[in-house]
Amino acid sequence: MAAACFILNILSLETSSEWCSAALWRDGNVLAQEELAAQRHSELILPMIDALLRDAGMTLEDFDAIAFGAGPGSFTGLRIACGVAQGLAFATGVAVACVSTLLAVAQRSGAQRALACFDARMGELYCGAFERDASSARSWRVVHPPQLCVPATAPELNTEGWVGVGSGFAVHGAALAERYAGRLSETRAELHPHAEDIAALAADLVRSGLTVAPEDARPIYLRDHVALTIDERRAVKAAGGVQPEHL
Repeated sequence: MAAACFILNILSLETSSEWCSAALWRDGNVLAQEELAAQRHSELILPMIDALLRDAGMTLEDFDAIAFGAGPGSFTGLRIACGVAQGLAFATGVAVACVSTLLAVAQRSGAQRALACFDARMGELYCGAFERDASSARSWRVVHPPQLCVPATAPELNTEGWVGVGSGFAVHGAALAERYAGRLSETRAELHPHAEDIAALAADLVRSGLTVAPEDARPIYLRDHVALTIDERRAVKAAGGVQPEHL
């Protein structure tokens, strides 16, 4: 286990979307890799970490914490990230930092106010609204905590100048544009969680002592119901909608 010191080293991983990424945070200096994984996250993540360690000339014992994108996101992807983070943390005796993927996308946007929306399938969204704290480039105030909703009931925004980020705007762009008429200055549907931002946010969690023991690390699940029933699929088909895939 790395001794407490001024230099902070964090290993982070993110597998909650179709992308797979890993990053090494060395007190603000970052090495990262990312690949469009489809469903190959479990094949890619450990070789990706090994490659970063070789490039940096580091070992797992050099890190002060292991961070992962805890969700919301793909159920399978979240379990992969959590399991790998737990295994590496157990092996090295370090703590785990669980970071919101919605907040990670807000961080990636560079915006002062970010409404993060992910497509949750089944006609629903994972949403969260965050406003940057002027005291730090990585400090955020939670305006609306992560939640599962349909576009019509997405959290209200009472001010203008918000940036909409995440895949929810690609899938439900028209409904969200109607919901937030006059509130959004732009949308960036292409943004997705990345291990580099997971690491940056985790650094503040580590410094604040907001980590957990490996056995206490958990994904953030906002939904227990992960697939439509037969009757629900029939209803979607009858309404002329597209039947979503299992998430």
